[in-house]
Amino acid sequence: MAVCQICKKSGQSGNNVSHSKRHTRTRWNPNIQKASIEIDGKVQKIDVCTRCLRTQYKVSMKD
Repeated sequence: MAVCQICKKSGQSGNNVSHSKRHTRTRWNPNIQKASIEIDGKVQKIDVCTRCLRTQYKVSMKD
């Protein structure tokens, strides 16, 4: 299962509802990517969602 190792974001489930109001189960998974991120001075490869990856990039550009 896809889980972000920074924010712990994981998939959600629910119903697809068609025009005729027919309900079928579905799952929405977060966009998880493998990334090399510096944590506590060490570069580690971890699974992160794209929102956390964007935030990490912004923080690194500010420094």
